[in-house]
Amino acid sequence: MDRDTWLEILQVILRNPWRTFLASIGVAWGIMMLVLMVGAGNGLENGVKQEFDGMAQNSMWLWSMSTSMPYKGYKQGRWISLNNGDMEYLRSRVPEVGVLAPRLQLGGWRGANNVSYGTKSGAFQVNGDYPEYSLVEPVQIIRGRFINHGDIDQFRKVCSIGKQVASVLFGEEDPMGKYIRINGVNFMVVGIFGTLKSGEDAEEDLQSIYLPFSTFQRAFNMGDNVGWVSLLSAPGYTVSEMQQAVISALKARKSVHPDDPRAFGNWTLEERMNEMNLVFSAFDIVGFAMGFLVLVAGIIGIVNIMLITVKERTKEFGIRRSIGATPVRVIWQVMLETLLLTVVAGFAGMIIGVGLLELINTALASMGDSGSFKNPGVTLNLVATALIVMIISGAIAGLLPALRAVAIRPVDALRSDG
Repeated sequence: MDRDTWLEILQVILRNPWRTFLASIGVAWGIMMLVLMVGAGNGLENGVKQEFDGMAQNSMWLWSMSTSMPYKGYKQGRWISLNNGDMEYLRSRVPEVGVLAPRLQLGGWRGANNVSYGTKSGAFQVNGDYPEYSLVEPVQIIRGRFINHGDIDQFRKVCSIGKQVASVLFGEEDPMGKYIRINGVNFMVVGIFGTLKSGEDAEEDLQSIYLPFSTFQRAFNMGDNVGWVSLLSAPGYTVSEMQQAVISALKARKSVHPDDPRAFGNWTLEERMNEMNLVFSAFDIVGFAMGFLVLVAGIIGIVNIMLITVKERTKEFGIRRSIGATPVRVIWQVMLETLLLTVVAGFAGMIIGVGLLELINTALASMGDSGSFKNPGVTLNLVATALIVMIISGAIAGLLPALRAVAIRPVDALRSDG
């Protein structure tokens, strides 16, 4: 493999530049599509997973629903409700539970309520919580504090408000120690918090207000009702073990059939992450498959071009064979030409694909919050895999033309007009 050999290879490839360019487009397009599709899948995965930042990995959420099976004289369709007694029961009877934080919300899930301060007002999400909730979804305190157990025990009318709530209701005024009015009840602001989340979830957090759970029940006539529960598994137990233990305990306490699948709705972050990983794995497979198919089409194009080239060089190969070139030497020559063409085209496609991903990243950065699509890109492993695929594809593409070149007898080749 000396300098003359490489010059000869380049001369053959560039003898028909337009034909070479058209043959290379298919390979470049296939690699570019592979990079773009996998990069886009990674961007979607990054965006979706970022929405769960700040949430404990061993967390679980549970709420009550209606039964779907009759049991112990109760008909199906009976509505199950949760209360303070159920919370104490879970704390004392289910060792798999490490942290338990019952929750309430005015207006139900994602409901908004009118909150006012002086002449200013806004619609915000109002929650009743325990301090332990900040362990399930960490709260970024900017000033003051979060709800504490003293607030719970003494039924204090205090609140911690999101940064956006503070901006709407107070503007440049300091909210600390001031009173806001929620459904006719005054609450003193003791803290302002930010968020560790992004996208719509971050916006929702910043427009939320946290009240002591016990005060919430008393101020808004909730009795001892519990809306839903946030939990963390205890050390030494998995989320799945806690999930099964909690649901079984509640079914026994509420006289629900052990096999009833609908009485208690629930989900865990572990389950959600597993579901997402499965979906994104499918995206990667589809991206690889489509890119590979386009690449195969490009390889077929190169094979056809090389077959035409081999036919045009029939006399040349005859001369080579007649002056002592071995079949292996001819095969190696043709395969090197095809391999070089394939690898160069593949690298061009890879560079274009990575460049487009960088342009997309720059555009997303200029837009600020891009929602569920962040940092599309490819890993070094993908680049290495693509390089291996290109080398193997080039070798395979060159094999058929090379065998065609040595299949012609030197005497016949010399007689050819090609």
